[in-house]
Amino acid sequence: MVVTSSPENETLERPRRRTFTADYKLQILQEADAATAPGAIGALLRREGLYSSLLAAWRHERAAGAMAGLTPKKRGPQARKVSAEARRIQQLERDVERLRHRLKQAETIIEFQKKLNDLLGIPLSTPPGSDEDSP
Repeated sequence: MVVTSSPENETLERPRRRTFTADYKLQILQEADAATAPGAIGALLRREGLYSSLLAAWRHERAAGAMAGLTPKKRGPQARKVSAEARRIQQLERDVERLRHRLKQAETIIEFQKKLNDLLGIPLSTPPGSDEDSP
């Protein structure tokens, strides 16, 4: 009996997005502009494995900014430039949050000490110079 692995256990490689250089785009645009015979542009697109929408987009980019428009664009969200003032604000906010956390810890410790003093019957002493005792 021959056992073969089932195809549902196989991992397939994810397809990668094709990127085109500016020179390649210009070459294809020049060939498309030079094509005068009926169906020549379609044959060019089939030969290169391109869609007509790419050709239209590349023409629009070329008209908008020549070579600069044909260079590949980096995908994803644009990096935001953070000013020195904004960085300082972020740092101060982190410091405030850190200090709030430490204050909460200190308050918890003080409450615990008060409860421990009450349980052990140790009276809390007032700090010297405090006016709580005086009338």
